[in-house]
Amino acid sequence: MTPDTLKIVDHPLVQHKLTIMREKETSTAVFRQLLREISQLLAYEITTDLPMTTKTIDTPLQPMEAPTLDGKKLALISILRAGNGLLDGVLELIPSARVGFVGLYRDEETLEPVQYYFKVPEGLSDRVTIAVDPMLATGNSSVAAIDLLKQAGATNIRFLCLLAAPEGVRRMAEAHPDVPVVTAALDERLNEKGYIVPGLGDAGDRMFGTK
Repeated sequence: MTPDTLKIVDHPLVQHKLTIMREKETSTAVFRQLLREISQLLAYEITTDLPMTTKTIDTPLQPMEAPTLDGKKLALISILRAGNGLLDGVLELIPSARVGFVGLYRDEETLEPVQYYFKVPEGLSDRVTIAVDPMLATGNSSVAAIDLLKQAGATNIRFLCLLAAPEGVRRMAEAHPDVPVVTAALDERLNEKGYIVPGLGDAGDRMFGTK
């Protein structure tokens, strides 16, 4: 059963671009470009309920009360290193956002996350915070990143990923039921090495050409 916190974006453009990214013959340059494009489409979905207010502006014809975003600027948090690929695209859509980084790597023996860096904007308690990482696999790193963000004061957190596995979605829902997850696809399962199947391989390696 899929948790209520999960939203799968089945827009035709998202699914078409994801299919190209899955293909093993897709080049690093094309993969990187598609990740930037698809991240903007996913960001559109994850920001549909941002708080709004109005302000008085002058159009070329007359004054009007026009809608505008309310509250402090958003915080975008990249879970290094692969999160940077999603971050670039989201920043093009929300260029005024504040940016932070959580450095985690997965121990290949235990599959548990190990922290090596943490730097986030001030005032997270007053900001909508969007954490980005292409893959929600075991969920261990994602849960650890959200733990750190909550410790830093974040209360309104959303998680944006390209692909998710059922195991990772369940782990996130259990650990952080208040954090909605937006993704392009929910794949079948994890393999014995903790990779998403059918997936698209290691997103960081494919993005940076470090296969």
